[in-house]
Amino acid sequence: MPVLIVALGDSTTAGTPGYRSPVEARPDGEGDVKSQYAYWLVEQNPHWRVLNRGVDGERTDQIAARFDDDVLSQRPQVVVIIAGVNDVYQGRPVEFATGNLRKLYDRSAEAGISVVAGSIAPFNTATADQNKRMRAINEWMAAEAERDGNITFVDTRAAVAAPDDPDRLAASPDDLHPDVDGYRRMAAAIGPAVAKVLAGRPDQKAQGPGRPPAAIATGSRTP
Repeated sequence: MPVLIVALGDSTTAGTPGYRSPVEARPDGEGDVKSQYAYWLVEQNPHWRVLNRGVDGERTDQIAARFDDDVLSQRPQVVVIIAGVNDVYQGRPVEFATGNLRKLYDRSAEAGISVVAGSIAPFNTATADQNKRMRAINEWMAAEAERDGNITFVDTRAAVAAPDDPDRLAASPDDLHPDVDGYRRMAAAIGPAVAKVLAGRPDQKAQGPGRPPAAIATGSRTP
């Protein structure tokens, strides 16, 4: 079975500000394709097909509203979900984000889709309260992954954070989003988690060792 992964989320999935996802700029996306972690996942794993289903500015409830169209309709083996920063930015409580994320995790499990949950990336203009809420949501994600075997947690916040300050981006073109290298580093953190999940899935084991999935390369670098 070909390896299909859906990247679901907000701006840090879409690739803002350098790239507009295929959901935002139909049908193929627009901008610097390297400004999205989906591009780098395919660079690192050419036999994967990764669909970028990120939308700048969306909260968890808005992302959940398009789950059927953007995830279920594609029948992926894995969905990478990174969401919650806009809930925090727009003043929603922690429970608002975690409740919607839990619904996304449950719907994925019901459909037989493995979840890789990425932590919320920092933004440089965040207040102390916003950072506190982001950390609370990220800690909740990690705890859910500990108790739920269908969820694998990845600390994408740490992947893009400044070495001396976990609440700031290592580099950013706008103080809100990672730069191209930040998206590359997000993929470097996500990729091994996805590979581990795939290795444990019966539908991938059935292919046998060393057997690549059916041809995926065409168009795979424009998620």
